[in-house]
Amino acid sequence: IPTGIGNQAIVQVAASQEGKGGTTYWNWYGFGSRVEWCACFVSWCADQSGYIQSGVIPKFSLCSDGVKWFESKGRFRDGSYTPAAGDIIFFDWEGDGETNHVGIVEKCENGVVYTVEGNSGDACRQKQYTVGSSSIYGYGVPAY
Repeated sequence: IPTGIGNQAIVQVAASQEGKGGTTYWNWYGFGSRVEWCACFVSWCADQSGYIQSGVIPKFSLCSDGVKWFESKGRFRDGSYTPAAGDIIFFDWEGDGETNHVGIVEKCENGVVYTVEGNSGDACRQKQYTVGSSSIYGYGVPAY
């Protein structure tokens, strides 16, 4: 159970999962076998933090559904935005305008975004990117 409040709770939950595989997250979501599970991981972390129940973060298994939800709430920012801890980061690896990966912002310091992502090399991993990187599609900014 996270001890942080606001944006820190989801960051604590996500960081505690580093190195774990995806079975917990896709099973929790309701899938009977392996799926691309990055969004299941983000949703699981949100659920563990009470944010799905409170309506702050949606339960989603497709990155595009997460983007649409944040857009519908006026809570989506493009890739040029400087994020805060607890923001939901969406990626577009191919540069084709479609999001295909998602993670949780751990912190942003000195122009570097630090993340925790599920299904990164089939495990939960901490990663980092330059603010404004071309691979960043944008951010969901929860109303914590």
